[in-house]
Order: sequence, then structure tokens, then C-alpha cells
Amino acid sequence: MKKLKKTLLGTTFAGILVASAGIGTYSWFTSETEAQGDMQNGVLQINNDSNIETPIFSGVKFAPSQLEYGNWVTIENSGDLDTYLNATYTHSIDKASLDAYEVGYMAMKYTTTPDQDTYEKSKIQLENLFNGETNERTFTTANTEGVELSGELLTDEEVDSGEITFGEGSEDSFWQLDEGQYIDIMIAIKLDESAGNEYQGAQYDATFHVIGKQTDDGATYE
Repeated sequence: MKKLKKTLLGTTFAGILVASAGIGTYSWFTSETEAQGDMQNGVLQINNDSNIETPIFSGVKFAPSQLEYGNWVTIENSGDLDTYLNATYTHSIDKASLDAYEVGYMAMKYTTTPDQDTYEKSKIQLENLFNGETNERTFTTANTEGVELSGELLTDEEVDSGEITFGEGSEDSFWQLDEGQYIDIMIAIKLDESAGNEYQGAQYDATFHVIGKQTDDGATYE
């Protein structure tokens, strides 16, 4: 009887051990997956975030009735995002007043740099604005293949205000600068032939400031 009890007890312990050993060794059917990725933010950048080195003007000995052409200055979309530009021209004179000045500009938008002949034709277009040989004050037209041309002779009110806005962002398609595009702009000024001696030795100062924003709805120039 003692041997039988020992045998049954041993068998029971063995069963418990076997059952214990089986706990946690099985699993339900499972499956899993995952995805990974990264995203690089775009760069909104004009002229590599550097100031334009070319001066707007470099003339001297300016006198009444003369038309002074400025230098071509370049605005480059050096980033990888399209942008709307807002260009502001501010000017002042250290004596007398601005009402004796006329101001106009000619701008070319392109991807491939135009040849010299295109620049000369654009300059002639600018001269025609001052001479009144065009019917419209503002126009946008194709000057040569791959180049969009925009020019304007500014109103007396705009000139006298001392601050002129050339680009109105999304409201003016010319001033949308896509990735890899450029705008070259030349500003010209004319001193009226009626300007008197009060303008002798006067200094005319001007600043051309350009800021860009995203083309997305709701983007601002801040």
C-alpha cells in the first residue's frame, strides 16, 4: 500500500510538472508589418539669402531733362519652392521734392539667361514708356522666346508717395517666381526739364527690397 501511494504521488507530481512546463509555450496565430519614411522640408530662398551686390544706379552729374538708366539687378529663386514676390521701391531726395522725377521700370522673367540683344530691346521698351510711345502704362508681353517682359511708367502719385510696390504677390502672376526662375529688373529715372536750381547738387537715394512667401493659400510676407 505504501509503495502504491508513493507511485501514485510520484505520478501526480510528474503530471503537475508536465502541465507546468506547458504553460506559455504555445501562441495564437499572429502577423505584423510596419512602414518607415522621412520627409525633407523645402527651402524658400531668394538670392541665397544675400543682398544684391549690383547697385540700382551708378550715375553722376544728373541734370534736368536727362533719363538715367539703372543697372540690371537679378532676383533669383535659389530655393526649391515656388514663391510669390513683393517688390518695394523706396526713394527720397535730400532737398527739393520728388515731384520733378519720373520713375519707370522694365523687368524680364526667364529660366535661361537671355542674350544681349534681348536686354537691349527691353531697354528700348523702357525708353518708349518715358517717351509716351506706348498706349498702355502697364503691359506684360513676350519679348523673345522663353522671356516674359513687364514694364511700367509709375504715376505721379506713386512717385510722390516715396514708396512704390511692383509686385502684389498672388495678384500678379509675373511676380510668381518658380524654382530655377529669375527676374532681371532695370529702374530708370528722369528729372523734369522744369527742375530749377534747387535741384543742383541734390542726392537721390533709392532702395529696392524684395520679399518672398509661399504660394499656398494663407501664406504671408511676415
